[in-house]
Amino acid sequence: MSQTKTFENNLSQLADIISKMEQSDVGLEESLKLYEHGIKMTRECQKIIDAAEKKIESLMTQQTNN
Repeated sequence: MSQTKTFENNLSQLADIISKMEQSDVGLEESLKLYEHGIKMTRECQKIIDAAEKKIESLMTQQTNN
């Protein structure tokens, strides 16, 4: 359950980052910081997705073996 919360929090943060970056008054330095944070959130989301895929594969294998 905590992974879902973290995943959804990361997605929310990514949406906020995108909104901020789309504003015309964001300078280069701020854009770079936002981009860096967005990459970090994306990687964390991908790790959570990878873990979920492995769990699903494991469950499917267990179901097939039973």
